[in-house]
Amino acid sequence: MTTIYSFQTAGRIIAGNDSLRELKNHLSILGDVKKAAIITTPFFETSSFIELIGEQLTGADISYEVLAEIQPEPTVGHIEDVFASLSGQSFDLLIGLGGGSALDAAKILSVMSTNDLPLRDLIGTDKVEKEGIPTILIPTTSGTGSEVTPNAIVTVPEAELKEGVVSRYLLPSLVILDPVLTLTLPPNITAATGMDAFTHSFESFISTKANPISDMFAMESMRLISRSIITACEEGSNLEARHDMLMGSAYGGMALTSAGTAAVHALAYPLGGKFHIPHGEANSMLLPHVTRVNLDAIQERMALIAKEIGVLTSREASSAEAAEALITQIEEWTKRLNIPQNLKVFGIKEEDVEDLATAASKVTRLLNNNPKELTIADMQGIYRKLLK
Repeated sequence: MTTIYSFQTAGRIIAGNDSLRELKNHLSILGDVKKAAIITTPFFETSSFIELIGEQLTGADISYEVLAEIQPEPTVGHIEDVFASLSGQSFDLLIGLGGGSALDAAKILSVMSTNDLPLRDLIGTDKVEKEGIPTILIPTTSGTGSEVTPNAIVTVPEAELKEGVVSRYLLPSLVILDPVLTLTLPPNITAATGMDAFTHSFESFISTKANPISDMFAMESMRLISRSIITACEEGSNLEARHDMLMGSAYGGMALTSAGTAAVHALAYPLGGKFHIPHGEANSMLLPHVTRVNLDAIQERMALIAKEIGVLTSREASSAEAAEALITQIEEWTKRLNIPQNLKVFGIKEEDVEDLATAASKVTRLLNNNPKELTIADMQGIYRKLLK
């Protein structure tokens, strides 16, 4: 565990059922706002959520436009195209509404508006020089935790990778966590995003940068998600389960802000960048296999998780038994949630393994957080486990 650690998150967080209706009561923290852009996906263009946001903005004498253009897992080029459509308009507030793609897009567009640099020059850690346009982030999925992190992920096609813009300037001024917005989330997306959030917290807890702050958020996140993910998927209208999942996702984001994710995410990035596998599904498939490779370095930490989230029924279980029980539970979740367990489903073949491992090895920002060093051979072996 690191001896020096830090923590940062959104400026203000409003949470709870129907909390979106409270937006109007917090607009004053943003200063003198005249015109806003709502950044979202085509799915939400005519939703009641947009109407509710618009009514509150209008009531505060703020004009707004809806830019419902964001694609899933957006590329650098797509974000640049959306930015071009914003150019010349005097927006002084961006509101991101949707899943991680929409939230990340709003964050990136915010700093592109004030930094005279192409997006590719902003990729990396602390490459953003100036504060962006104020942002409000409103998640409609329980997965990325992007609303509370200084990270934004973008696909770089030529590298066949997902890469991150990481900067304190990406942190939003206001976040609204309203579980009601997640009630209609389909089971498959609930499952994938929920396991993504669990992976955030799990990796933060076993990261080389784990610390008391990240541990607190990571453990509570895992408690909430582990007790609610099956219910949220099978009983989508269960508001209590939806609340647990949304808060668990946000806590996972707070954990990774302080401790960072590790090898699971590093190996997931080329799966998304080259083969367009949804990020949550990639993480879910990889998590048990990466964990087994890491096991000798994280057994005690895994035992803590297993005991805290109630995986074990025996108090006398050894650390090895507890760790194995946790891996088994993760595998059972993914099977019950119908998350694919084989990369062949996505058209990946043995001849792709070498390139995937090489690409993953370049994600040093995350691999450096892993509790043990993984060789190219280790990574190839993990991918091959998912081709059997």
